[in-house]
Amino acid sequence: MSGRRARTDREWSVLVTASRMLLERVPALTDQLMDELDERSEQFDAAVPRDEHWRQINEAMRYGIEAIAAPRSAPRRDLAYAEQLGRRRAEQGLALDLVLHAYRHAGYLVWDELLRIVGEKDPDDVPMLVHTASHIWAGVDRQATAVAEAYRSTEQSMARRSDERVQALLDALLEGRSTPGLAARAAAGLDLPEQGRYVVVVVRVERRDGREPFQRVAAADGMRFFWRMRTDCEIAVVALDGEAGLPELAQELLRPRQGPGGISPVVDSLAELGRARRLAETALRTLPPDAPNIVRLDERLPTALVVSQPELAARLIADVFGPLLDLDPADRAILLETLDAWLEYGGSAGRAATRLYCHRNTVFNRLRRLEQLTSRSLSRPRDLIEMTLALDAFRLTPG
Repeated sequence: MSGRRARTDREWSVLVTASRMLLERVPALTDQLMDELDERSEQFDAAVPRDEHWRQINEAMRYGIEAIAAPRSAPRRDLAYAEQLGRRRAEQGLALDLVLHAYRHAGYLVWDELLRIVGEKDPDDVPMLVHTASHIWAGVDRQATAVAEAYRSTEQSMARRSDERVQALLDALLEGRSTPGLAARAAAGLDLPEQGRYVVVVVRVERRDGREPFQRVAAADGMRFFWRMRTDCEIAVVALDGEAGLPELAQELLRPRQGPGGISPVVDSLAELGRARRLAETALRTLPPDAPNIVRLDERLPTALVVSQPELAARLIADVFGPLLDLDPADRAILLETLDAWLEYGGSAGRAATRLYCHRNTVFNRLRRLEQLTSRSLSRPRDLIEMTLALDAFRLTPG
């Protein structure tokens, strides 16, 4: 308790003498404070073992009283002990307002006992003791500040550690680990039901200088998002409530216009998040790298089958588009772009021509040439399926 104001030698002598006498009464003051704290709140006994609490109050009071009469250069054991208690009380979960109440109430007890000691010894010295009150209460305030700062710092550290533990549990679920009790611990940490409707979203992100930072959707109607960052992507676990479903989720994710991304089907428990992540990644692979959209796996199943089997995809490309691979790259690109436009517009040569800035007859001529080179007819369903899947495989298979 520093911040000592200028005082007369007589005032200082009165304070020092009374403080030394008070040290002998600390055990009794400890008992009194314990009883009064119990009356204040049951939380003291619930949070702090009684023998530990008595010992710590006894030591805190003793250090505080010693600091009253200590030279200014003396080590501040009272403040160091206040920091120690602040950390301990945060770990024990005792509310900060109760911790501060205990410190300040101890200050009142110490002050009242100092007045009693001086009054019993020499009532004429009581006014001199009163002149030292500001010094004593400044010390109590410093102790309260020290205990509060240590408490808040420990509380924040505990919250960070708790959050890190929960995030680690979520990561483990996304990795598909089957550790017993993992889903239950994650559910408790995230405040989510272990059994529920969950979706995983994977969005490819390029983290380069000059690019707009990724905009995470925090929450939406019937949807709660839990994001995890990876080197080249962002992963979200989405808890669906009420009537919210995949169409509403896809619409919500499209608002920031960030992609490409993939959305898994709905799974029924946290334990299935690993499978959902793999399916979301498969949906993502059905998009070219520069695609701006986020797609649902259930809308891309044929393409997902292709990208999930690279060896078979390469065989399909070679079997269906073999002769095209020998063409000049620019010539091949024109034919495949025409097929892509024609498929996108549901077989309409006119609309495909509008997109390609050419005459509809040009579209027909290119498609006939494509049929001749591949020995397939776009009017036969099986051939059309092969051509469509081969086109997806060609665009999406690396190399």
